[in-house]
Amino acid sequence: MGHTLAEKILATKCDQKELFPGQFINARVDLVMASELSGILAIEEFEKIRNARVFDPKKIVFIMDHFTPAKDIKSAEIVKTCREFADKHGIRFYDVGRAGIQHILLPEQGLIAPGDLIAGADSHTCTHGFIGAFGTGIGSTDAAVAMAIGEMWMKVPESVKFVYHGKPQKWVGGKDLILHTIALIGVEGARYQAMEFTGETIDSMRMNDRFSMANMAIEAGAKAGLFAADETTRAYLHSRGRDDGLYLRSDPDAEYSAVYDIDVSNFEPFVAVPFIPENVKPVSELKELEINQAVIGMCTNGNIEDLRAAAEILKGRKIHPRVRAVIIPGSQKVYLDALREGLIEIFIEANCSVSTPTCGPCLGGHMGVLASGERCISTSNRNFRGRMGHITSELYLANPYVAAASAVAGRIISPSDL
Repeated sequence: MGHTLAEKILATKCDQKELFPGQFINARVDLVMASELSGILAIEEFEKIRNARVFDPKKIVFIMDHFTPAKDIKSAEIVKTCREFADKHGIRFYDVGRAGIQHILLPEQGLIAPGDLIAGADSHTCTHGFIGAFGTGIGSTDAAVAMAIGEMWMKVPESVKFVYHGKPQKWVGGKDLILHTIALIGVEGARYQAMEFTGETIDSMRMNDRFSMANMAIEAGAKAGLFAADETTRAYLHSRGRDDGLYLRSDPDAEYSAVYDIDVSNFEPFVAVPFIPENVKPVSELKELEINQAVIGMCTNGNIEDLRAAAEILKGRKIHPRVRAVIIPGSQKVYLDALREGLIEIFIEANCSVSTPTCGPCLGGHMGVLASGERCISTSNRNFRGRMGHITSELYLANPYVAAASAVAGRIISPSDL
């Protein structure tokens, strides 16, 4: 019997010839990462381990991205504690002005390669499956143990396969494919499974679209969201200084818990409506919904290609007088690339705000928190009640084209309606 991509990657991390779903393993990690919010808890647990030392400071990364730049004294103190711990143990530390949102920053810095096992104290660590790495979110206590021994204990997940066919129409991207998929199976439809994305649609898909899909695998309950690394992946990694890695693929006779065939040819952009990511509607059904805010960027759609998409819509236009638009590049490099390409000028001339890289508004932290009754369209990944602010506010999830077009119209629309 053949093996899935997830099983093959994990087998290499515990020196097993083969693994099967349901087995419990201790797997060697290639990178442990934490933000300030998860890192502060991991530090507390780490310091409870007698005579603990980090297993390899080069394989541990702290990235300050959730409440940074520090929004108040408490968040400043948290970052200070993380910085002091990193200095003490020689851990790689990314702070304001030198950083970005962790899931965009790490592959951009060449810190992840195909076949790696990434243990991140953040649920969206599944993002790194876009380059064929097994990225998975862990708790802060598990992160403390991983920092100490370089291993994580886990169960080998079942895999579910999604095969995408057809050529997407204009304005449709990876965000729309994953929203449709989550609607198809539900937010628990892949619970503790590895979602494997494949098919001719995927083969011709850009890396930023794969990124968005892997990022939101957790919104279906998945342990990981995986793409087999290919020549598109190789070119992406080469531009970031990485030419190594394990380019693995599932065997033709690998066993899956389920297989879904999805034809994307007639897809229009989709929007997830409150208050759960599986509540997905075609954008054409939402034309009368007025908005107060649009947020474009962050981790799910904060790559340079995503900002180009927004700029394509906003160029020569102004956002609606009622709307606040916040643009958040995913990293300092993305910000600089956008500046050099003239995208920042387009955004500012359209009356948008452009923020330093931060997770801020995504979790209702800062840089765009919603008031009571306000409605926001966002390129982020979660739309739970109160996620971006007041408990009575509403959050709608869409791709950058739709978010930008809606900011101009003052209501949720398709770019084709402009």
